Amino acid sequence: MFLFACEKEQPEPPAEPLLAVPEGFPAPVFPEGNELTPERWALGKRLFFDPVMSSDATVSCASCHLAELAFTDGKQFSEGVEGRPGTRNAPTLANVAYHPYYTREGGVPTLEMQILVPIQEHAEFDMNILDIAERLNADSSYVRASRAAYGRVPDAFVITRSIACFERTILSGNSRYDQFLQGKNTALSAAGRRGKDLFFGEKTNCPQCHGGFNFTNYAFENNGLYEDYPDPGRFRLTGDEADRALFKVPTLRNVGVTAPYMHDGSLPTLEDVVEHYNSGGKNHPHKSNLIKPLGLTMQEQADLVAFLKSLTDDDFLNNPKFRQ
Repeated sequence: MFLFACEKEQPEPPAEPLLAVPEGFPAPVFPEGNELTPERWALGKRLFFDPVMSSDATVSCASCHLAELAFTDGKQFSEGVEGRPGTRNAPTLANVAYHPYYTREGGVPTLEMQILVPIQEHAEFDMNILDIAERLNADSSYVRASRAAYGRVPDAFVITRSIACFERTILSGNSRYDQFLQGKNTALSAAGRRGKDLFFGEKTNCPQCHGGFNFTNYAFENNGLYEDYPDPGRFRLTGDEADRALFKVPTLRNVGVTAPYMHDGSLPTLEDVVEHYNSGGKNHPHKSNLIKPLGLTMQEQADLVAFLKSLTDDDFLNNPKFRQ
């Protein structure tokens, strides 16, 4: 039996602006009816960190999305209620505001709708959102916060909107590489500069998939990780055989702290990731034609890793605004 009627303190909005858009980034779009306000942000943050969202009140959004790890958790598979393991690696939430769709197969069109996925998933919260609302309505501080934010008592609308409102402010764009672009030549080491030239050069053509300000094109690709994939990928959504074992291309921002890698967390280090792409991957009928042997020397591989690590935004990782 769990008791949820106790008073809890609503987090205060930070003194700094709720939304700090990095240089060179477009402003995130907040949908009509869920515009950013201090009350919505504070309520969403509180819910993000509150295990009241899960069936046994032990797991919160923050359990699998730790700010110091760019909102990942460092595990191959996250653990939900009762220690149940998932089947996919937890993705970063950094810059999630810019995604055109959500989940590895892209089956969820909005951030508000994505909130429902972990709530209902057996290996995550294993909860009905109506039961969460009932718990929140038993807490008068949540009722007050909900009325202040949306003019209504806690319900599915309030829960999904407020968390999405908070998550849209999780922006990262002040890495050493960004500082280098802004004129701080010492921000990149010699190895990092060599790695930058490799990353953007014809020998690797990394930006074909990992381009733009967020280092992703959000497309669905097969990178030759396996000859036979246990996870059907986008096929699970579309039923189209051409989509089997295709997964959404992830951002590379903060990739130095988001190990392990790939959709299933099967590669422990960045060195392993670079070695995989350098080899050209394994044969699979849907492997992208962009994945082919690169012929990188050991030094070039090390330089590429150095550049990838320069995409870490230390200010973001340590921002108290995103801590409980």
